[in-house]
Amino acid sequence: MADQVTLCVHKLEIQLSNLTALTQLLDGELDILASKKGEGLKDAAREKLTLLNAIQKLDKELATFSSETFQQDAVKKLTSSIKTLLLECKTKNDVNAKAAHQAQLSVRQLKEILIGSPSSITYGQDGSVVAGNSELVKDIKA
Repeated sequence: MADQVTLCVHKLEIQLSNLTALTQLLDGELDILASKKGEGLKDAAREKLTLLNAIQKLDKELATFSSETFQQDAVKKLTSSIKTLLLECKTKNDVNAKAAHQAQLSVRQLKEILIGSPSSITYGQDGSVVAGNSELVKDIKA
């Protein structure tokens, strides 16, 4: 039983390390999204996928331990820390998803303004919203 607890603690410490790395990666991903530069976003996505796969694999390994193992104090403490980090990762990922969605909407609106889409929204001289006005690009010959 002591060997099982030791092995479980070791795997939980690795999981905690993976989740800490994921938390830092999510912070970096938000910085990339906020900078509105796509550079590094693909690398961050690849790294996130690699970490998520490692977390999932380790989670499956941890599922093989008996419930008695998870009643040990050292294991309980690590499990609690992991649950806290998981919640933090979920929150950060949700924030990043909203930031990515907002960035996508901004790019779409800018594109519509520049190409003069009939459904584009621009602003008049007085600051009012003008929809469907393609005068902005009407005389562009390029």
